[in-house]
Amino acid sequence: MAGPLVSQPELWRQLLALVLAATVVMGSPGPATISVTAVGAAFGLRHSLRYTCGIVLGTVAVLLVVATGVMAALTSMPTLAPVLAVASAAYILYLAFRIATAPPLAAHAAETSRPTWLAGFLLAIANPKAYVAIAAVFAGAAPKQGAAELGLSLKLTVLAGMIVVIHAVWLLAGAAFARFLRRPVASRVINLVFAATLVLTTVLAVFG
Repeated sequence: MAGPLVSQPELWRQLLALVLAATVVMGSPGPATISVTAVGAAFGLRHSLRYTCGIVLGTVAVLLVVATGVMAALTSMPTLAPVLAVASAAYILYLAFRIATAPPLAAHAAETSRPTWLAGFLLAIANPKAYVAIAAVFAGAAPKQGAAELGLSLKLTVLAGMIVVIHAVWLLAGAAFARFLRRPVASRVINLVFAATLVLTTVLAVFG
């Protein structure tokens, strides 16, 4: 694929368009990105890495589900779609509660109090925005009629890389708040704001 990519400017334009679309659509605030920021702020950078890895792995799984058309088949079942939506919303609300009630960083003692990679993975695959955003990016990356097209493997590689970069940036942004969370009052206020934002972005993703 490297040969055709170098020799055809149209493929470079498609690649640039894919990266820009992923940055805007997939990188915008949503349940997964906001949760990574919130967990980073509530638990600090080092203790949030496993959760973020789970989010990344789960989002890559969503990418594969969308790319292979599995999601389209699932949502075509009228009784299954509402069940998936309710399960997604319930899990995200649970995580918002965990973030809202997280103690100040100085009070973190138990390893079990920190969200695990599995928690991140489950939120990612339950995140309604991820399916819509990734599907939109795939649809927008379609070439003009008769033009050369980026291969599926290259698209998947680029988007998987973007998923890692996007969530790393959101995690670092959240971790930047961590130094303010040593004080109980500041910790409670910021955690409540992040939890409310997580709920709001989930509502917008489901009903927006």
